[in-house]
Amino acid sequence: MKLEVNLAGLSLKNPFTVASGTFASGKEYADLWSNLDKRDRPLCHASLSLLGAITTKGVSLNPWPGNEGIRITETASGMLNSIGLQNPGVEEFCAKDLPWLATQDVPVIVNVAGHSTEEYVAVIQRLEQERTVSAFEINISCPNVDCGGISFGVDPKAASQVTQACRSATKRPLIIKLTPNVTDITTIARACEAAGADALSLINTVAGMAIDAKSRKPVFSRKVAGLSGPAIKPIALYAVHRVFNAVDIPLIGMGGIASAEDAVEFLLAGATAIALGSHNFTDPLAVPHILKDFMHWCEQEGIKDVSELIGGLQ
Repeated sequence: MKLEVNLAGLSLKNPFTVASGTFASGKEYADLWSNLDKRDRPLCHASLSLLGAITTKGVSLNPWPGNEGIRITETASGMLNSIGLQNPGVEEFCAKDLPWLATQDVPVIVNVAGHSTEEYVAVIQRLEQERTVSAFEINISCPNVDCGGISFGVDPKAASQVTQACRSATKRPLIIKLTPNVTDITTIARACEAAGADALSLINTVAGMAIDAKSRKPVFSRKVAGLSGPAIKPIALYAVHRVFNAVDIPLIGMGGIASAEDAVEFLLAGATAIALGSHNFTDPLAVPHILKDFMHWCEQEGIKDVSELIGGLQ
């Protein structure tokens, strides 16, 4: 079976990647996967090479301390997180993570975070010096300090401006990650496409909150947190379906994927690639398990080329 897909010029050996923030830079997972029994290694790959691409945790210009207080709580069908994009900054990422990633046989998509358009551009300019970086995924759910802290991704003009600025800073594939916390996600998608995006990732987490009934206080110090996991899968599928019919650039679909059939559904909705997120916490072997099941599903259904599934919703 042919598993290869082309994501905006980036050749992936299969359509599987991981959602930023759920996989760090992959070291811990690689150690675990390398000890897999051969029967559990899809395509006979070990380590991260069984992924189509790895997507890193968000990287900012300067160290980002993250949020105070409780950062994660489980929900009935997923989890809420208020981690706050904690990361050590681009220089430490280049010094510690990229040299290791260079040893892995997998394209590296670096997720970029910033408080301002200038910060996004500065991170890209620094990473342009690194051969290991294959593409950039721009997290426009970050708070825009120039607009009172509102997310770049909820305003078409702001989304367009940051996309255009990032586009001018690189010729490598540029992927914009969209937030679902908008009235019409297709408006944001079209704005990013017009500004030069090569592909779109969707969706990021859904805004939610948790309350401690005994103390009568919010669980998270910022009150709002990001919901992920199976609970958001129907929202994510609908977003992918709508955006697929609104733009002409490829999509990475994510949100609640926990099985091979979940992955198939996202491809049918219009995704060219899919990303496993919170399920990596539930099952650290999620990628090899689901990839193996996905290949079996395709064989059972007579699928000879994964492209047969992309946008194949009847």
